Amino acid sequence: MQEKPASFSIKNWSQDDQPREKLLYKGKAALSDAELVAILIGSGNRQESAVDLCKRILASTDNNLSALGKLTIKQLMEFKGIGEAKAISIIAALELGRRRRGEEALEKRKITSSASVFELMQPIIGELEHEEFWIIYVNNSNKVLQKNQLSKGGITGTLVDVRLVLKNALEVGATGLVLAHNHPSGTLKPSEADKQITQKLKSAAQSLDIKVLDHLIITEKAYFSFADESLL
Repeated sequence: MQEKPASFSIKNWSQDDQPREKLLYKGKAALSDAELVAILIGSGNRQESAVDLCKRILASTDNNLSALGKLTIKQLMEFKGIGEAKAISIIAALELGRRRRGEEALEKRKITSSASVFELMQPIIGELEHEEFWIIYVNNSNKVLQKNQLSKGGITGTLVDVRLVLKNALEVGATGLVLAHNHPSGTLKPSEADKQITQKLKSAAQSLDIKVLDHLIITEKAYFSFADESLL
């Protein structure tokens, strides 16, 4: 079988078209998503350059980086030219990006609206495949004092330890609580259990002059706010 021409190698491209050199001389913003991922993997296969391979990988996720970040090592290795090491590099880089988003939201550390809660919590729970329930503790200025996971894997009244929530609120000096949980299904409609838990925590917190300010249901790209919908 005749060997494929060497022109598939990025090394044979003009320097301006090589991803590493392009980043070096033109800056990171000049690179496409495929070119950035190509830098991570370094090389493609005998039929494709690293950039072409990454274009194909991205096309499989409709060019959605969030969807790319959800691919497993096994799924990435289904692409010819992606071994375990390259798959791990891609996953690690996208996880760093996800964590960076979370840190940027934390820097603000103040709840000013339901949108600010979504910005804070979406990087943490918005893309999970299981359900998690979190409590955000805030002071009089609505500055975030702490955020804790309350339950994982599903929400029922039996999983809500009201005493633990209020004990922690007193320990950190919180005067307000914001509840947040995700719906992996993507639905934004609150269930009866969601409503019951909200009222349960609201009633218990009132006895200590602590307010439940909001409860958000979070999905990958959207949210539902109990406060915005006058359900508190």
